[in-house]
Amino acid sequence: MNVLQITSLLIVLAGCFGAINYLYLKLPAAIGILVVSLLASFGLLGIDLIWPALGIADTVRGFVTGIDFSEALLEGMLGLLLFAGALHVKLSDLRREWVTVFLMATLGVALSTVVVGFAFSWLTGMPILLAMVFGSLISPTDPVAVLGVLREADLPKTLETKIAGESLFNDGVGYVVFLVLVGLAFPSDAHHGSGDSPLGAAVMLFIQEAFGGALLGIVLGWITFRVMRRIDDYSLEVLLTLGLAFGGYELAVALHVSAPIMAVCAGLLIGDVGAARGMSEETRRYVDAFWKLIDEILNAVLFLLIGFEVFAIAFSGDLLLTGVATIFIALLARLAAVAVPIGMLKPFRTFSQGVTPIMTWGGLKGGISVALALSLPDGEWKPLILTCTYVVVVFSIIVQGLTVGKLANRVGRAPDLM
Repeated sequence: MNVLQITSLLIVLAGCFGAINYLYLKLPAAIGILVVSLLASFGLLGIDLIWPALGIADTVRGFVTGIDFSEALLEGMLGLLLFAGALHVKLSDLRREWVTVFLMATLGVALSTVVVGFAFSWLTGMPILLAMVFGSLISPTDPVAVLGVLREADLPKTLETKIAGESLFNDGVGYVVFLVLVGLAFPSDAHHGSGDSPLGAAVMLFIQEAFGGALLGIVLGWITFRVMRRIDDYSLEVLLTLGLAFGGYELAVALHVSAPIMAVCAGLLIGDVGAARGMSEETRRYVDAFWKLIDEILNAVLFLLIGFEVFAIAFSGDLLLTGVATIFIALLARLAAVAVPIGMLKPFRTFSQGVTPIMTWGGLKGGISVALALSLPDGEWKPLILTCTYVVVVFSIIVQGLTVGKLANRVGRAPDLM
């Protein structure tokens, strides 16, 4: 099948599964599509067990593995999704929460990576550096999953800003940490040049990726904003934002800087400064509606793909038990990533009761973790990493995603004082 045929099939399936969810399951849209996709996948696997001669599972598996999920997300959809997510987070709101967001997106990711790395190495016997790679890919919260759930949950504004801002930035930071650790764990597979000292090269790679991505996003966003100020044509201005998201992401990849961080910074600038000073009211409505639609469509396709990735996972009793244990490790690491930064800030800021459990439970994992796991070089530990990643992601999206709103209503309805 060619790219157009695959894309057409995915959109048709996403629409059908979305309709099934809307009419019968009535779950939040993205989660509902994932659930229907999983049920369809397990149904096909069940049919294959009963009538193996049909070869249904092998046919679907061939189709699923023929779609490079890692490349489709990391090199395609992710830029648009991050840009769309950042577009609707206001800098004025983020500015009030920037210290919390910064600490959780940096110190939090580092703490979670270390906790997961040591615990997973102890649990499985995996070499510690490779376990740290797993920690780096499972630690970031997925902005696609998080923002999708936030649209359904009625959270206090400041808490919503913390969760959304952190998910946007710790995703980019986590991706950079992943690249650094992969470069150390698989020197021959590193994408960037290595110097005399692997650690020195890793530090330089982190600086280049993180700060380079932020700088590129701000520069490209500012240039686009200046052009949009001189234009009053909503269709052209929508096209300019689309060009910024697509072109900026690919330019970041070509320059070896963090494309996710670029997309977030550019989206924040256009969504705040650009919307306030560079767009007419009509243009703002069209830009907002266009990117909400893009976000919804790509979310649907992404969660559909996550459900069908069942066919790319090696399932066995031992691997599934390890995956279940990894859920608790991931939650413990997430608790450390939230509690330590908040504990550091409590002498200087006042937080409402319930912030820690809500942000811990609301730190959803998603397709980015699966894509990073799939992108790892083949080896004896990859099936274990992939299975554990998938189990954690599915649990996170379905169980945590469906209950975080109820948890917030129970323990965190009072808004943050600061």
